[in-house]
Amino acid sequence: MPPALLLIAHGSRDPRHAATVDALVREVRAQRPGLEVATAYLDHCAPRLSQVVARLDGPAVAVPLLLNRAYHAKHDIPAALRSAGAAGMPVADVLGPAPLLLAALERRLAQAGLDVAQRAATGVVLAAAGSSDPAADAATRALAADWQRRGGWGAVAVAYASATGPRVPDALAELRARGVQRTAVAPYLLAPGVLPDRIAAAATEAGADVLAPVLGAAPEIARLLLTRHDQARIPAAIAAA
Repeated sequence: MPPALLLIAHGSRDPRHAATVDALVREVRAQRPGLEVATAYLDHCAPRLSQVVARLDGPAVAVPLLLNRAYHAKHDIPAALRSAGAAGMPVADVLGPAPLLLAALERRLAQAGLDVAQRAATGVVLAAAGSSDPAADAATRALAADWQRRGGWGAVAVAYASATGPRVPDALAELRARGVQRTAVAPYLLAPGVLPDRIAAAATEAGADVLAPVLGAAPEIARLLLTRHDQARIPAAIAAA
């Protein structure tokens, strides 16, 4: 039997966060029946990592539900695993950057009513949380550049809901200055909460033509979680042989 997939989410006081994680776990299980999938939270929600680790029947791979390799990935998750007595558990890479994320973003834009056939005339704001880690923000900008190159959009600009700007209205103004005919805002966030709400309010106030929902339980996100799980468990299996 393959090792379990231990999904580690940040957690939020907003009940929509846990509901979205639950929906994503259901999608992961649907894509790979028979794989044990458990969920633990770093903060605000239950169960915590120590509780879940104690209940696991066998080996597992920790898979962070994170888009960028920033503070939570570099510090919080390793510290939580050590506290739970699971310091040796393999830890998968974060989700981004990856082509499957671009596919999920485009799925959400299409669901919001954007005619993706008109992408050459459309400017998109990739609206991320933002981070104090320069490498994490650089990864988001690289993903935006890759999306414009691969997707054929008229332009793709990055905005942040926290940390240093630019903010969504600034990015929309930049796109309009570049001559696009319509604008869309794509939240680069996994679950609803304070920051997605902030992005949505700013997009509406600044007159974006289309506002996509968060990535949520998109099939591409579930597939990417399984990919990260597989990539982490294969080296671990080789090391144990």
